[in-house]
Amino acid sequence: MSLPVALSERRRLPLHRRLLPLLAVGIARLLAKAKPARLRKVLEFARRGAPPATPDQALAARDAVVSVSLRCAGQGCLQRSIATALLCRAHGTWPTWCTGIRTHPFAAHAWVEAHNHPIGEPHPKGHYKPLIAIPAVGAGGGEREEGAARFQDKPS
Repeated sequence: MSLPVALSERRRLPLHRRLLPLLAVGIARLLAKAKPARLRKVLEFARRGAPPATPDQALAARDAVVSVSLRCAGQGCLQRSIATALLCRAHGTWPTWCTGIRTHPFAAHAWVEAHNHPIGEPHPKGHYKPLIAIPAVGAGGGEREEGAARFQDKPS
């Protein structure tokens, strides 16, 4: 099996706009080492009270993270997705943070979504089956807080 080796396109941020993305990348690096249950609790806490991010906001955050970190521009999908979500939160919004798998061939991946579409990903929605999804809550989306971290509630 071969892996893509090309890095995402990186644009340079002005010096004064690098601090928040660098901080998000540093925190994400620490959180990426945490156990999944701990990571979920931290991200659920971080998302509290934030409205959903728009696709443009999520893409801008992802681009900023990729521009300041070679690891996030390459194969560091977990760190990249956490940093993107945290940077969105620093700007007052929250994307849906997801992690999931595909089975043939097996692969794990982490990404962010906005308006139910993956942001900056080469694969279409549904390519990976989400195992954990942490959407924004309290924005009138009809989700209960306790069930929203894993899956959206099904209508009764």
